[in-house]
Amino acid sequence: MSTARRWRAFGPTAALLELDDLDAVLGLRARIEDERDAGRLVQLLEVVPAARTLLLRCATPQDLGTVAADVDRLEPLAAADRGTGLEPVRLAVRYDGPDLEDVADLLGIEPAEVRARHLRTRWTVAFTGFAPGFGYLVADGDSGLEVPRLEQPRTSVPAGAVGLAGEFSGVYPRSSPGGWRLIGTCSTPTWDEDRDPPAVLRPGTRVVFEESP
Repeated sequence: MSTARRWRAFGPTAALLELDDLDAVLGLRARIEDERDAGRLVQLLEVVPAARTLLLRCATPQDLGTVAADVDRLEPLAAADRGTGLEPVRLAVRYDGPDLEDVADLLGIEPAEVRARHLRTRWTVAFTGFAPGFGYLVADGDSGLEVPRLEQPRTSVPAGAVGLAGEFSGVYPRSSPGGWRLIGTCSTPTWDEDRDPPAVLRPGTRVVFEESP
């Protein structure tokens, strides 16, 4: 189903495409990547997703005009068709976060059920931001884990902390301030400046959490 699309200029060789919601972003981005994999949209150099937008960048204004016209004709992929066949990234996690019991209380369940829901949910990196390598993971379906951010953010969150905020889960790639509710610790490094690419969690990556001892 088509969604409303609003184009905004972003310099001479890029444009910002505003969409209705995150699902529309995920569906259209997946369709665009399929087109690129098939050898089409070859003028498109970069696609940067966010919560309600896609930034498209080309080499020339002429290429941008061609790409924008082609993208306008594309229909988003349905959720069931996105990333099929891709091997998920597996992240090891211990459910020892300081907010685990508070999350359980907010949801009216036991901490063990928070753990079980997080483990059985299949996640996709919707977009990245906040810090290099920080992926906003959205559930493939209803995770049953939607909770608000902390009213008072922490001044320091350790690297590897696994958190929940709104509809998202995430792993802090390095120590930083943060306002997400922390439910665990990931022992799998998600950011390494000496690796190419340095980020494990990139837009479109499918993610499965596995409990570590």
